[in-house]
Amino acid sequence: MSSQRVLVVDDEPLNLLLIENFLEEENVTLETYSDPLAAWDRLQDETADFALVILDRLMPGLDGLELLRRIKREQRFAEIPVIMQTAASSPDQVREGLEAGAYYYLTKPYAPEALISIVRGALADRQGRLTLRSQASRFEEAQRLLTAAEYRFATLDDVSRLVPVLADLCPEPGRVAPGLSDLMVNAVEHGNLGITYREKALLKWEGDWEAEIRRRAELPQFKGRMASVRVERHGDRIEFTIADEGAGFAWQKFLEFDPERAFDPNGRGIAMARMTSFSRLEYRGAGNVVVATVGVAG
Repeated sequence: MSSQRVLVVDDEPLNLLLIENFLEEENVTLETYSDPLAAWDRLQDETADFALVILDRLMPGLDGLELLRRIKREQRFAEIPVIMQTAASSPDQVREGLEAGAYYYLTKPYAPEALISIVRGALADRQGRLTLRSQASRFEEAQRLLTAAEYRFATLDDVSRLVPVLADLCPEPGRVAPGLSDLMVNAVEHGNLGITYREKALLKWEGDWEAEIRRRAELPQFKGRMASVRVERHGDRIEFTIADEGAGFAWQKFLEFDPERAFDPNGRGIAMARMTSFSRLEYRGAGNVVVATVGVAG
């Protein structure tokens, strides 16, 4: 796999050097800037192709929060995740950064392992979303004649195969695909396989998440569990009903970005899906059934 280009912006040269040292074994090419205005100019260059931005919050001239807002106002940068690193870590400051578009947060000082895990997770999330958007645009127009269907799934591979098919029923498949993927992956890992939020965070830090999913799928208490997704087309909307065989979870606290979870490597999928993929997201019962609605123009 070719090296991915990462833009790093921090007005402290020592911090730039530390980041270079922390990531020297990763498959990334860093471009570092101590001047945020120069970094913004570099982003405008048509030859720039950054997969990730690591951004300090407190900088003179153009501070990191304003630079983040500039980045997120540009549609061509929509798929670039931003890691905000900062000493400003109060709940209000974190919430402000999340609302501006920071998908990941790191509080200074941090350990090398924390940065490495977050960088790996951000790049993997971006690649997964790009792949889904590409696949979602490949199906025939005849797919739109479908009025209702139900599919069963059990693995992450099943999710990868189904999401493009389902998203293609919608007016904007590329927007819907990442949200569907997040909800269906939750049904597998949290629902059917019983992986808790904290367990997933630890597995993400250690890089053992997918291996643990495969291991649990073979355990007697989980083997044979299936999730389902039913799609129904109505006049003004398309509804996806996703159900699993788990005990449910406290879904209420995941509908919004929570500053207390901003430093975890997981926990953003439901909020992102609600904000960017669907016009409505409704959990039912204990939380093992979710209905995601996509509005359709008349």
